[in-house]
Amino acid sequence: MLRVRDIFSRDDLRKISDKISEIEKNTSGEIRVSIREKRSLMEKKLSIFDMALREFYRLGMDKTKDGTGVLVYILLSEKKLQIVADKGINDKVENETWQKIADKIAEKFKQGKYLDGIIDGLDEIGKILSQNFPIKPDDRNELSNEVEIR
Repeated sequence: MLRVRDIFSRDDLRKISDKISEIEKNTSGEIRVSIREKRSLMEKKLSIFDMALREFYRLGMDKTKDGTGVLVYILLSEKKLQIVADKGINDKVENETWQKIADKIAEKFKQGKYLDGIIDGLDEIGKILSQNFPIKPDDRNELSNEVEIR
């Protein structure tokens, strides 16, 4: 079974967190990355979307001031990922946009380029967020930028 520590070093996880911090300097959007090693028995019948949505709520991403949270959710054991965005973002950005980014990340994963895939995906998410949700004078970091590992 794939384990987070087999794929990402501490330095890699720091690079992901740093990338999120850098992106959030230009947007009122909030980004989180959550990496899950495998499903629990109770999750066997859930879709990757349902799992990502549960994580979105568990992390409190639905509580941002303007509904501008974006979650990149990765299920390592199945090499699947899902991007979930909050209502404020979905009002302006098509769902297909997130799927295209997820597909590009997945393509990098297939090449064994996990860190590159996430960083490139975050860059694309950042461009969309800074275009549609520019930083506001009263903006503050509402969510942790650390990678969530479960």
